[in-house]
Amino acid sequence: MGPHPAVAAIRLAVRRVLHDLLTEHHRAPAAVTHAPSHEPPPPPLVLVACSGGADSMALASALAFESPKLGIRAGGVTVDHGLQPGSDARAAEVVQRLRELGLDPVDSVAVTVGRTGGPEAAARDARYAALDTAAERHGATAVLLGHTRDDQAETVLLGLARGSGIRSLSGMAAISGAGGRYRRPFLELDRQTARKACMVQSLPVWDDPHNADPAYTRSRLRHEGLPALEKALGKGVVEALARTAQLSRDDADALDSWAGQAEATVRDATGLLECAKLYALPPAVRRRILRRAAIAAGAPAGSLFARHIEEVDRLITGWRGQGAINLPGKVVAQRQGGRLVIRQG
Repeated sequence: MGPHPAVAAIRLAVRRVLHDLLTEHHRAPAAVTHAPSHEPPPPPLVLVACSGGADSMALASALAFESPKLGIRAGGVTVDHGLQPGSDARAAEVVQRLRELGLDPVDSVAVTVGRTGGPEAAARDARYAALDTAAERHGATAVLLGHTRDDQAETVLLGLARGSGIRSLSGMAAISGAGGRYRRPFLELDRQTARKACMVQSLPVWDDPHNADPAYTRSRLRHEGLPALEKALGKGVVEALARTAQLSRDDADALDSWAGQAEATVRDATGLLECAKLYALPPAVRRRILRRAAIAAGAPAGSLFARHIEEVDRLITGWRGQGAINLPGKVVAQRQGGRLVIRQG
């Protein structure tokens, strides 16, 4: 008799990601050296980011089960944000659970959460910085994250509420980070599947009280917003939002590619953007070029919002002799002699 369907589902999702990583790993030496090697590459190390919650514990158990069969080393990292009493003891418990699963190496990393962008964004930034550091310290090929289809739906709705563009509506990518470091095997699985997998395997899980705290936007959306949408629109909202994310991602990738190719055609010999040529482009392509130019000039990507780009775009489409536009990072955009100049002010 095979494993429980929930366990089988999480293992299959992880197996697929590990197969992809193994394929990439074996291709890498030839790509770097341009010469055949008689020495097989050492087995890759894959880490799982684990908070002790159901999603990440299910992911850790699946990684521990699948990795030996593929000759992959598997370890884990838990991040102690220090935001709750006893967080250090809880992190130590997670480390013990990961080691009991057979993962090695296993790290607990304490971070200091700042205030930039609000508590949720600040905690996320601190967490990813810690995971990056751990991956580099251990030479890990990848870090697995336990985001589910439900998390994806919430991310899409948060982007929609902010009035963000199609890139924000595309949610979380299955592969992200420098060199494709972060992998999300569970984006097509729901949260209940992960929780069920933990239950049938008798894996202890920790439910973060912040996930039920209405002070946090995502918590309100999870416990109030999505249930209200399902009540009004019927079941299937989560699946539809996750599908929207994938369709939006495909569209955003295509537009980004178009903008990358078009950018060279709208610059003059000195590298300045020509307003007439920019005007001739579709708005979605033109605004992507303007955003890239602003970031290249020093505007922080995380602080550059749609309203900033719309103001710069009016220098192209609604030119009435207006003055310079101030952007985050002390970057200034202004129109001069038919050219758009974006630079540090």
